[in-house]
Amino acid sequence: MNENPYEPMVSVIIPALNSEVTIKALLESLIALDYRRDRLEIIVVDGGSTDRTREIAQRYPVRVVVETRRGINVARNVGVRNSCGEILAFTDSDCVVPRDWVKKIVEAFSDSRIGCLGGSVMRYEDDFLARYADESVMPVLRRFRRRELLSNVKPIFRYPAGCNMAFRRDALEKAGFFNERIRYGFDEDELVERVCRSGYLMLLDPNIIVWHKHRGSLRGLLKQSFNYGRGGGLIVRMGIKGKFSKWIILSLLSFLSWVVLCFSLLFLAASLSPIFLIPLLSITILPPIILLCFYAVKALSRGWRRQADILAYPILDLLRILSFSLGIIRGLLTSVENS
Repeated sequence: MNENPYEPMVSVIIPALNSEVTIKALLESLIALDYRRDRLEIIVVDGGSTDRTREIAQRYPVRVVVETRRGINVARNVGVRNSCGEILAFTDSDCVVPRDWVKKIVEAFSDSRIGCLGGSVMRYEDDFLARYADESVMPVLRRFRRRELLSNVKPIFRYPAGCNMAFRRDALEKAGFFNERIRYGFDEDELVERVCRSGYLMLLDPNIIVWHKHRGSLRGLLKQSFNYGRGGGLIVRMGIKGKFSKWIILSLLSFLSWVVLCFSLLFLAASLSPIFLIPLLSITILPPIILLCFYAVKALSRGWRRQADILAYPILDLLRILSFSLGIIRGLLTSVENS
């Protein structure tokens, strides 16, 4: 029996803005955490809410800090600077955590090599868009299949989601805190990359989960994808070096190449010969067909009985790719000061 268990001080930091509809469920779940209360603090950083967010949060044994400057990374840094934990855990105001969330995070950090970690994000509700967010070939948020210990990020869905991540304080301070100029997507991922470059390992653990209330409308889903792209474009515009910058550039070049090729073939078909419609149709119709086949196979293997989902998912995938690419362009064209 271990007479001196590893029980570090843990600070849970929650950025919040106009979250009166969702924050109660999160705080109820945090109050029920299975971890020593004298080794746990919960900090809500309100970014200037105009609804009842602060009023609701103040009913609970949590610390509420008001920050008038906008931006999720601003709120995260304010939370860090107002905290005293050795371990800094982050979630969002539209999440719910299981009772063992902090305990599993602490168990992972008992390995001193780990500087940051991320867990899986599961849907809280079971409506159509929530299912799509989890089941898409491009998950809206991270959902890991196996436990991995990595020395650097891998941009294709192998990095933590901001609503389920944690840092060792020493690692975060060594890496230099969150970049407050990034106010959209990829707002936390660039920091994770810096933590890894500073000599720490990153853990991805599917057993550390939170439940997230995904976007409930198509407009909200596409706006989310657009903002992810916009944040990526800002990373490139600011000249931040790393794997994410390279991946963003590659993604945009691939999209633009496809658009140029489509218009070129359309022009050739109109001006020279209809035969150019054949390659045009192949590059416009083939992607959704491939996606349709992917989802059909996935449905068979998992026993889905939702044929409409199989037909709709490829369309949503393509709309998200379009929104993400337009977001990158917007980020590249937006000055950092006005971002």
